Amino acid sequence: MKLLTYARITFGRACQGRRGQSLVEFAMVAPLFFLLVFGITDFGRLFFTQQTLQFALREAGRYAVTGQHQYIDPNDHSAGTYSRVQSIRNVAQQYAMGLLSDPSAIQISSGSTTNYAGGPGETVVVSLTTDLKLITPFIGNFFGPNGDYRFTVSTTFKNEPFDLGDAK
Repeated sequence: MKLLTYARITFGRACQGRRGQSLVEFAMVAPLFFLLVFGITDFGRLFFTQQTLQFALREAGRYAVTGQHQYIDPNDHSAGTYSRVQSIRNVAQQYAMGLLSDPSAIQISSGSTTNYAGGPGETVVVSLTTDLKLITPFIGNFFGPNGDYRFTVSTTFKNEPFDLGDAK
């Protein structure tokens, strides 16, 4: 019994000298750990945004080549239609899943003419340049002084034959 008591006292004294050790170790490791976690999150956001915007513009380009127009009110066709350019922007906005706050940033051109989706057989280019603010300032400094990453996404298609009366 005396030996057990002595072991408790010795163990207790040994633990008293290490009370702050885990706090110091955590303080040294935590910044690196959080930098790693938030860095992974930032790069995941970058990859997701790039892939989503590419998909949105690809779908907008596929819509563009058909020469179609979206109805202003899908339930009431007498309300009229959007222009082809606005219809293409609407499709891109729909597939961008909320990543585009300003659909007018989507540029649609054919040849050297901007805001024109081209006629039958012409090439149409749908492009977008937008910025994404990174959440990790340390990593954001590698991409520019504001911590923004600039995306430039573009797709090119050749228009299918369609009725020229609908081209705008």
